[in-house]
Amino acid sequence: MEIKGSVALVTGANRGIGRAFARSLIDHGAAKVYAGVRDPASVADPDLVPLRLDVTDREAVAAAAAIADDVSIVINNAGIGGEGSGLLDGTFDGARRAMEVNYFGTWAVSRAFAPVLARNGGGALVNMLSLASWSSRPRFPGYAASKAAQWSLTDALRQALHSQGTLVVGVHAGFVETDLSAWTDASKISPATVAELTLEALADDRCEVLADEETRRIKAALSQPVIAPPVQT
Repeated sequence: MEIKGSVALVTGANRGIGRAFARSLIDHGAAKVYAGVRDPASVADPDLVPLRLDVTDREAVAAAAAIADDVSIVINNAGIGGEGSGLLDGTFDGARRAMEVNYFGTWAVSRAFAPVLARNGGGALVNMLSLASWSSRPRFPGYAASKAAQWSLTDALRQALHSQGTLVVGVHAGFVETDLSAWTDASKISPATVAELTLEALADDRCEVLADEETRRIKAALSQPVIAPPVQT
């Protein structure tokens, strides 16, 4: 699809990957980019249009869709890590919050903006997913589960919105240099790299972005046969 002259909405656009998405859209010629955030005052980039949006608040999502009724690109980026929910100890509060934001929040925004995209010619819906969609770890089971659910949702949306001409893109990445991955010193890619690869996919009408080598490796492994352990007799 054509990015130059388009109107876009990016959720969670005040920092990290969201800010990189918004900035990249502007740099590629988007006519207007709404920065959907809980606190509009947190949007420092004068090229963006701050828009109050809490993805877990149904009324706020509906209000945002009524205001940003000119969008042709929606990027569901807002997300949290689900801290505090260990696999074998701790409460489930963090995991429930991750599911509420990452999964139900993406669902709510997608549902609200699907008719807007249809009226504006189809456009594109982009969901920021994760390598964790396919590969969980004991350290972050709640986050991984929410991303796996979000991946499933993305596939359902791709099928449902095909008839209205909406391109649905799933973006998968491993560790990215953001606050969410500050706890690890593992190799990371930059938010700008994620954003640029995503805009390339949009321009080429591709429905999936695998942003780093580890993500590509894990995705390829999904199609490999599972070898069962030997049976002990």
